[in-house]
Amino acid sequence: MNLTTLTALSPIDGRYAGKTALLRPIASEFGLLRYRLLVELRWLQALAAEPAIVEVPPLSPAAQAHLQQIFDGFDAAQAREIKQIETRINHDVKAVEYYLKQRLSADGELAQVREFVHFACTSEDINSVAYALMLRDARGQVLLPMLDRLDAALSALAHVTAGLPMLSRTHGQPASPTTLGKELAVFVQRLRRQRAQLAAATLLGKLNGAVGNYNAHLAAYPQVDWPRLAIGVLENLGLTSSPATTQIEPHDYIAEYFHALMRANTVLLDLSRDVWGYVSLGYFRQRTVAGEIGSSTMPHKVNPIDFENAEGNLGLANAVLDHLAAKLPVSRWQRDLSDSTVLRNLGVGLAHSLIAWQAIEKGLERLQADSARLAADLDRHWEVLAEAVQTVMRRYRLPEPYEQLKTLTRGREIDRQCLQDFVRGLPLPEAEKTRLLTMTPADYVGNAADQARAV
Repeated sequence: MNLTTLTALSPIDGRYAGKTALLRPIASEFGLLRYRLLVELRWLQALAAEPAIVEVPPLSPAAQAHLQQIFDGFDAAQAREIKQIETRINHDVKAVEYYLKQRLSADGELAQVREFVHFACTSEDINSVAYALMLRDARGQVLLPMLDRLDAALSALAHVTAGLPMLSRTHGQPASPTTLGKELAVFVQRLRRQRAQLAAATLLGKLNGAVGNYNAHLAAYPQVDWPRLAIGVLENLGLTSSPATTQIEPHDYIAEYFHALMRANTVLLDLSRDVWGYVSLGYFRQRTVAGEIGSSTMPHKVNPIDFENAEGNLGLANAVLDHLAAKLPVSRWQRDLSDSTVLRNLGVGLAHSLIAWQAIEKGLERLQADSARLAADLDRHWEVLAEAVQTVMRRYRLPEPYEQLKTLTRGREIDRQCLQDFVRGLPLPEAEKTRLLTMTPADYVGNAADQARAV
């Protein structure tokens, strides 16, 4: 069978291929090869710019342009050339080196320095930087923009429903009222905090040789300040030099990056479950789409499938990300290869996150608050004003205010008349008594609307 969206083993490249397309040029093997090529090119350019390395003279503008064209023109056909070399030599990073040397051979100036491709590097110098670049671009080009879209959609809905009173449910039971918008605003604030931490996660790389000591570098050119040169290459790529490494960059930063991403996913998982519940209660209706079917047997159904899809994919994403974050920082002695196959799955956790986020965005677009249902629910639960009444009683030092309201309301649904009869019998100032008598559950929302409009 040929590989298609129908025959792919993973839904990432099958059913959800369209939803993960933005990640494909970044987090695929093609992306990895492209980033490896970039690292090799930038390293060669850095050697040529170092005066002490006289065997690699400064590159002419034409040579510099040729190197850039090699990178800019890298496509699927070029990637297949590298894979063919790998098939022959059975080494993926060396295959990139050999491919680049072949390309340099066609240029007279560059052919003279072709043996300085991959100079003093171990494979992990190239890989550590390539994977950091993968995470850099996935974050900047895909993840953060998508989180910003979710922020915009969620905050817009919070603003629209900012003043819409809603019965809270603590422990699943009726509780002090809030507004629908304020409850959504909580998620906006939480998501922004995690987005900021994901954006701030430092990306590290290494270019310090076989066991992290610049052994070969210093053997060849002891007069060169190799740490300075390596740091310059990394900083020009938007990365930070890992301060001390073995053969591999220790991957702690990847764990930090993924933990930030996992926390964002956890916030969105919580949102998905809450919205699912609000749909179940009828607080939200879902706009129907002509031609869609909710159930194969029950024609009336409009199921909250987008939030269910998101919940499932967020769980998968965090399971993968959690394993990567736990496994990658652990390596025996100066290097073992157990991280290599795991690193190839960086895109899996990102992809399931992206699928989930798009499902949430789609689901939010279909939500429409049912103000009548919200109001009816509040009107059935006048007992939630017991908190307000007993707190005012405390202010005026009436005896046992909590206990009196507990006796009146606990375990009971009471109506307006019952509560107002109780208030009328209290020895409160008339102005306070009048204020309590005119209060309804829909009025008792504190500053919830202001909080919702603030996001």
